[in-house]
Amino acid sequence: MIVAASTSCVPDTPLSEIFDKLADLEYASAEIVIGGREVISPATLDSQFDAVVQLCRISRHITPVAFYLDAEPDCRGYAEMFSTLCRLAKMIKVVAVTVRASLPGTPFNEEIDRLRDLVRLAAPHGVVVGLATESGRMTDTPETLQSFCNNVKGLGITLDPSHYIYKLQKPKDYESLLSSVTMVRLRDTTAEQFQCRVGQGIVDFGRLITLLYKTGYRGALSVDLKPLPGADTLSELRKMRFLLESSL
Repeated sequence: MIVAASTSCVPDTPLSEIFDKLADLEYASAEIVIGGREVISPATLDSQFDAVVQLCRISRHITPVAFYLDAEPDCRGYAEMFSTLCRLAKMIKVVAVTVRASLPGTPFNEEIDRLRDLVRLAAPHGVVVGLATESGRMTDTPETLQSFCNNVKGLGITLDPSHYIYKLQKPKDYESLLSSVTMVRLRDTTAEQFQCRVGQGIVDFGRLITLLYKTGYRGALSVDLKPLPGADTLSELRKMRFLLESSL
């Protein structure tokens, strides 16, 4: 396994500068987030395609290991956007691409068909689609997420344990999902705080890494920290890297 950092950890910053900051913190790998408040938006992905490919190829210190598509599944042009991202992933030799699930209320069979289409679009590019665990989405429970994997051949899981801890009296048991994990996103979490300072939460990183090893997972552990009031984000990123690397 390798420890990476999400580009969303350094918001409102050009991608080249994000790479430099992560390298200064001794990260060697990055998960590139497309969409949300990121520098690369889904709408401009196509126009920035060549620039991103060139940047990723000439970067000496940071290797992209995954993409996270932060776009609503029902947004206009989603399929074309996803196809472009898969083409980009192939160009820079990235295998793992994460997508978000649809919102609750979406018919189950409709979501199955959508995910099958994504897996089909990704296959020619050698891309593995990981469906993100996320509260407030159709992947709100491990059981539903497992059902998606059972019904969509080739679909993987992007595991984010925080969504199965935050605002719950008891964390949800997600061990049954581990054999399908193709990407992992991490931060420390409590039932009261989705993200807390490193070491103050209840995520058992050592145990999780041990369980992932047993399933044969050898992919990335992507640190995904947002700025916290009163906390030095760069220091938190450094502590998180130390913590994870010490468990490998």
